[in-house]
Amino acid sequence: MLRLLAPARLLSCLVWACLLVPGLAEARPFTDAAGRRVEVPERITRVLAAGPPAAVLLYTLAPGKMVGWPRAPSPEEKAFLSPDTRDLPAYGRLTGRGNTANVEAVLALKPDLIIDVGSVGPTYASLADRVQAQTGIPYLLLDGSFKATPETYRSLGALIGAETEAEALAGEADRILKAVAEAVAAVPEEKRPRVYYGRGPRGLETGLAGSINTEIIEAAGGRNVAAAGAGGLASVSPEQVLVWNPDIVIALDPGFPKAAAADPFWSGLKAVREGRVHAAPTLPFGWIDAPPGVNRLIGLRWLAGLFFPERFSQTLGDAVRDFYRRFYRVELEPAQLDRLLREAAGPGPTR
Repeated sequence: MLRLLAPARLLSCLVWACLLVPGLAEARPFTDAAGRRVEVPERITRVLAAGPPAAVLLYTLAPGKMVGWPRAPSPEEKAFLSPDTRDLPAYGRLTGRGNTANVEAVLALKPDLIIDVGSVGPTYASLADRVQAQTGIPYLLLDGSFKATPETYRSLGALIGAETEAEALAGEADRILKAVAEAVAAVPEEKRPRVYYGRGPRGLETGLAGSINTEIIEAAGGRNVAAAGAGGLASVSPEQVLVWNPDIVIALDPGFPKAAAADPFWSGLKAVREGRVHAAPTLPFGWIDAPPGVNRLIGLRWLAGLFFPERFSQTLGDAVRDFYRRFYRVELEPAQLDRLLREAAGPGPTR
C-alpha cells in the first residue's frame, strides 16, 4: 500500500502540493469512471500514471506529458520505446500488486494530475480518495475494461488537451475491436478453440471467467477452459489441465513453449503435440497481459488470427508494424519484427 506520512509531515507535504500545482486555483470539475467528482487544473502538462496500465495509455496518447514510469523499462523494453520517454525516472506504483511509491516521491515529480486505469470499484475509489487527500493532487480513475478502450482514450484526451491524438487512437482501437468481433461472430461456438492461458514459468496460474487477464482470449473467439470458475487469477493443478486438454495453450512466460515440449507432463497435451503452444510477446508491453492495458489491442489481433487465420487478409507482420508505429511511436527494425513474430509463432509440433 501507499506509504503514509505522520500528520505534521503530511501537512507540510500538502502545503508543498498547493505550491506545486498552481493550476488548481483555476480548477474545473471532472467526473471519473467511478463517479467521483474531482476538481482538475484547467491546464494539464504533467501527468503521473498510478500503475502500468495507466502508463501504457498515457505513453500511447501523450508521452510528452509523462513524468516517469511506475517501473523502469528494461534495456530490452527500451529498444521498443521512443527515445524521449524510455529514460524517464521510475517512481514506483501507487496501485495494484506491490505498491512501492510514497507521497514524497509523487510530490517531487510535480504532477498536475494522477490517473489510474483499470477497475473502478469501491476499493480503488477509496485508494484514489486517500492518495488525493494526502497529496492534494487530483487523482482520477479511468475504465480499464477492454471494450471501453476507445472511450477511455477520448475521455483522457479531452481532459489533458490531446483530443486530436485521442480521436485517432480511439478510432484505430475501435476498428481493431470491430474487425475482430465481426470475424468471430461468424464462427459457430462449437468450432471455436478451447484455450488455456498459463501464467508463470510452470504455467499453472490462469484467469477464470470474467478475469481481466483472460477477457482478450474470449474477445478473440477462444473458449477459456477455466471458465467454470469466476473472478480473477487462480492456481490450478497439472491434473486439471490434463482433464481440460485444451486445443491451444497461450503462455505468459516466453520460455514456456520449449519447456512444455520437453516436459513429460505437458507433452501429453494435444496442444503441445500439435505445436499449438504460444508465448505472447512482451516487448515493450505484453500482448495478452502484463499489464492488462491498451497494449492488448495487438494481442487481440494476434489471437484472432491465430484462432481463425482464414478470416484475416492482412498479415500479422503488417498488423504489428502498423500498430507499433501508431501506438508506440516506433518504426520496427526487421530484426525486432522478426523477434516478435518468432515468439508469437511457437516452437512447432513435437510429433
